[in-house]
Amino acid sequence: MPHSAVFAHVGDENEPDSVYRQLDWLEKNLPFPIVRVSVGNLVEQIRGANVNGNRCSNPPFFVWVDGEETMIRRKCTHDFKIVPLRRYARKLNKETDRPIVKWIGISLDEVYRMKESDVGYITHRHPLIELKMSRHDCVRWLEKRGFPKAPKSACWFCPYSSDTRWAEMKREDPKSWDRAVKLDKDIRNCLPNVLRGEAFIHRSCKPLSEVDFSTEEERGQLNMFNNDCSGTCGV
Repeated sequence: MPHSAVFAHVGDENEPDSVYRQLDWLEKNLPFPIVRVSVGNLVEQIRGANVNGNRCSNPPFFVWVDGEETMIRRKCTHDFKIVPLRRYARKLNKETDRPIVKWIGISLDEVYRMKESDVGYITHRHPLIELKMSRHDCVRWLEKRGFPKAPKSACWFCPYSSDTRWAEMKREDPKSWDRAVKLDKDIRNCLPNVLRGEAFIHRSCKPLSEVDFSTEEERGQLNMFNNDCSGTCGV
């Protein structure tokens, strides 16, 4: 049995409401506590950097500089996720005088993300990979037991979001979508002491509100793979 689960909180309402509802449900149903750790509010820090030119633990925003698109170095994961998690682990290590075994919920689909710990007081373990469970297996496991569907835990303004996720957010989570559109406008010409160009949340370097998230099929492109394939055409 784990000692505790740890949720790195990047600030109030910085993730979709569905994530916080899931977290509340877990706190009531898990046989061990969930500890919420935080170093502040990431969105407020981003906006503060925009106004004051302060240092910012910026997400990897896309920037249009001298006619070329580039992606600025990501600092948010280290500062707002790794740092508070390690502070908690270090505190627990000193209190118990035992090494910390950190369980990481990477499924078999993401085995390439497995890494050894780079600090001596923490060792990593990947229970889902040990059980050879894919993401689909996890979904089926939850459904079989009547548990609620687990939403993706990710900031609503994450530049790594796929067009599929953006389209889903726009369609099903207008609250998060409106926040993302507003922040996208706010970061234009942000971080003046670091960037020489305009920053955008979407990789197209267009305002989020103007991006077309439709698929090629939705735009009229013929899909030839909906029919049965004999496997002889050489494609």
